Amino acid sequence: MADIIDEANQEYDQHLTAAIANRAKPVPPSPICRNGDCGEPSVGKTSYCCNECCADHQKEMWAASQRKLA
Repeated sequence: MADIIDEANQEYDQHLTAAIANRAKPVPPSPICRNGDCGEPSVGKTSYCCNECCADHQKEMWAASQRKLA
């Protein structure tokens, strides 16, 4: 009985290790606003100079992800 449980735990550990290794790495903050047409210095530990630039860039990224590559 313990053999099945040990195998299940080992498989769980393998899946967990693979998931941790393949997770998306966080992008470090940029010193210059990431909104393409802005170019202003970023504020604090963010990658944008203001909330409007952040919203604009997120909309652009969403639109780019929705385009079909056919």
